[in-house]
Amino acid sequence: MTESPSNRGSTPVGAVADLDTIEAEAVLYLRLWANGPLSQAQVWNDFASALGARQGAKALKSFETICKICATHGRRPLRCRHVTCTCLGADEACFANIVGSASEGAREDALMIAMNIVRPDMAAALVSMAEDVGLALRRMALKTDRHRAVSPANHTIH
Repeated sequence: MTESPSNRGSTPVGAVADLDTIEAEAVLYLRLWANGPLSQAQVWNDFASALGARQGAKALKSFETICKICATHGRRPLRCRHVTCTCLGADEACFANIVGSASEGAREDALMIAMNIVRPDMAAALVSMAEDVGLALRRMALKTDRHRAVSPANHTIH
């Protein structure tokens, strides 16, 4: 049995565990955002907790803009799998690659992928916002890694 064209975006193409940290976080936040207002509040809380209210609000605005661009100018509705699903959907893989590539400075690669998701005239705006989100996710990951490195559980006592 094949999936209908409207569901192709959620077709599993891999596993979330195979993504790097930034791309996996991008997928998680996309899923949370698509899950509704309560889950969207969790996105805000995560951004604000890790980045502070000001930088968190800026990152959230960029993320919200990405979601709006995809919803308003998408070639078709973006499909997400359930928040806790370990599979990676086709649309989610594209989204993760856009955010990851843009945040690494590979804007042309991100633009090429973005043109498959949204209209070509909106792809550059999507990539610009994806770069902001990806860099924010990188700062969040660094802060988390730094916190783990200095937590009491990781100290060796002689």
